Amino acid sequence: MMLLGGTLSFEVPHRSLSLPSLTPQVLWLLYLFIFLGVTAGKFFCPNLSAISTHLKLSHNVAGVTFLAFGNGAPDVFSAVVAFSDPRTAGLAIGAVFGAGVFVTTVVAGGIALVKPFAAASRPFLRDIIFYMVSVFLTFVVLYFGRPIAPPTPGYLGLYVFYVFTVVLCTCIHRRQRGEGVAPPGPWEPELPANTEERESSGTHSGDYGEEYRPLLPSQESSLRIFTNALRPLEYRKWRRKPWYWRIFKVFKVPVELLLLLTVPVVDPDKDDLNWKRPLNCLHLLTSPLLCVLTLKSGAYGLYQIQGVFPVWALISLVGFALAFIIFITTSNEQPPKYHCVFAFLGFLASAMWINAAATELVNVLRTLGIIFQLSNTVLGLTLLAWGNSIGDTFSNLTMARQGYPRMAFSACFGGIIFNILVGVGLGCLLQMTSSQLVVKLEPDSLLVWILAGALGLSLVFSFVSVPAQCFQLGRAYGVCLILYYLAFLCVALLTEFKVIHLS
Repeated sequence: MMLLGGTLSFEVPHRSLSLPSLTPQVLWLLYLFIFLGVTAGKFFCPNLSAISTHLKLSHNVAGVTFLAFGNGAPDVFSAVVAFSDPRTAGLAIGAVFGAGVFVTTVVAGGIALVKPFAAASRPFLRDIIFYMVSVFLTFVVLYFGRPIAPPTPGYLGLYVFYVFTVVLCTCIHRRQRGEGVAPPGPWEPELPANTEERESSGTHSGDYGEEYRPLLPSQESSLRIFTNALRPLEYRKWRRKPWYWRIFKVFKVPVELLLLLTVPVVDPDKDDLNWKRPLNCLHLLTSPLLCVLTLKSGAYGLYQIQGVFPVWALISLVGFALAFIIFITTSNEQPPKYHCVFAFLGFLASAMWINAAATELVNVLRTLGIIFQLSNTVLGLTLLAWGNSIGDTFSNLTMARQGYPRMAFSACFGGIIFNILVGVGLGCLLQMTSSQLVVKLEPDSLLVWILAGALGLSLVFSFVSVPAQCFQLGRAYGVCLILYYLAFLCVALLTEFKVIHLS
């Protein structure tokens, strides 16, 4: 690595391109995607659900705010981290736009192939119009490069207006129907988000429930509650699962154990709200330490007060005192009245884990881009977009197979609005506060414009073709969308390797 004329340049030897030297980085990249998925699915989303329940938010408001934040957490944090630095802004553009093209073509087309259905007309038109406006706003920012006015108020303000529109349309629709309860919105989950939790509470677990239920009620000791709470795997479930599930579970166990030790989870669907007294008391020590040691790479945690006493030691003393007080004033059987506070603590701790993993993910992708001499944009629209969209792909296709294609199709267009507006808006805000009041995006290649144009064209295609089919979507529509994505991917890769270029 050499610094020439203020520009950072890398000299990569040929042996660095060999498979053995790249294997650790590729495996670490895959493990980061697993880490993001586990953190968002098992810790971030349940705490957001508990917070929305505690605040008594309606399903639609919770859907377009907390549920959207939970489902799009990896995408949003990756975009925020990449957008906060002008040098990696292309990575965020590729990820946000690439994921948008992938979800609205491959995933939406796959839903139509799996189960033809009739789309919900008003939610579809509302979401796709807002999505096209979001893409156009980003295109304008890219065109000017250095916008005269900061784009953050435009992005965040448009999202607030979108939430207001969703709530208003729901109220109007409810009044027209004259029903006391509104029908499920396109964001409201009709199925449990976590497959493992659904199986554990389904019929399979009931096969063993009566056999292993104790004859007399007994109180478990604090040590036994603590060990059971840290057990991420049940032997009976392990015995029933296929071999590939077991291999994947082995990779997830260290992540789940680390998260169980540092992130509290409040589950409003359980009778005890997932209250684990000894583990929750430990969380009062580990969660604040996690937050202070991951923020700004631990700079705040290692700061010494008056040059003598470090901040992390002060946080440890306060957390230990709170844990001791709560342990002696509560019981193992009954959660305290202030148990909802642990949901906010778990939300903050899981958000810090996701932010740290997203930062490392961006750094690894930049390294791979330097090694293979690929631009940040093509890395974003391929590896980062595919990795962040895996969860959406499987969950939406599973919902379609189980008889909910309309909700899955609405999630393809409604869910991505949050990612682009909040991800780009917060990323621009961080870039403005860290450097100056001007956002630099540096769209220095033709690929950025092809990406933006492809996303806009796919949205226009759906906006025209879906109403033309009277919202009856069949397999022909799905095939057209998938072929469109393959054509876009070919053009993007040919542009990256200079086969297609401007004269």
